[in-house]
Amino acid sequence: DVQLQASGGGSVQPGESLRLSCAASGLAFNDYAIAWFRQDPGKEREPISCIRNDDGTTYYKASVKGRFTISRDNAKNTVYLQMNSLEPEDTAVYYCNARQGYLNYWGQGTQVTVSS
Repeated sequence: DVQLQASGGGSVQPGESLRLSCAASGLAFNDYAIAWFRQDPGKEREPISCIRNDDGTTYYKASVKGRFTISRDNAKNTVYLQMNSLEPEDTAVYYCNARQGYLNYWGQGTQVTVSS
């Protein structure tokens, strides 16, 4: 079975940092693009960052660009999302997603809360 295990969420104050991890198993990790999404209650899940599997090209939602950094360690089948200068608006459940063509897998989500 394919599993994506997201971890690293927590409660922090504005301006602080967190690093999320997404550990994958049961799939050929090197063949998948990995993305991070987030979702507030009552809102649609939105993509915030992704990293390609072939050339490592990255994408960021405008509101996180310059604060968040996505990276992947193919040897560990893990993708990271370093989140700096966190803002209250970053509060959400964060999900990782693995995609290859029509194959699409989701992790279980990890809560990030930014509040003073």
